[in-house]
Amino acid sequence: MNATNVETKSADVRLRLEPELKERAARVLAGAGLDLSVAIRLFLKQVVSHQGLPFEIRHPNAATMRAISQAESIAKPRFGSEKELFDDLEKGNQRKKRKTAEKKRLHKGVSKRLARTPA
Repeated sequence: MNATNVETKSADVRLRLEPELKERAARVLAGAGLDLSVAIRLFLKQVVSHQGLPFEIRHPNAATMRAISQAESIAKPRFGSEKELFDDLEKGNQRKKRKTAEKKRLHKGVSKRLARTPA
């Protein structure tokens, strides 16, 4: 009797994952002529064969960790309603207008001083 016979398979594996991940993986695997059960079985056989994961797990280096931290620190805010979003946008527009006005005043002041300075 063949070792891959259905009668010899009696262990169940249950897995919870995101439906979208399952669907996308199933499509990729179908393109290779596999279904999820066969792909998982292949993966587990490779784990046994390699006596560990059949691929390298990489940890981010210091530069990558800094980039991740920086990206998280500048993440966009989330809003509970459209009103909160528009209120925040309005505050941002007011800040931009003030900064633009300040730059114009600063530029005018510098230009006037330069005009008064003898060459």
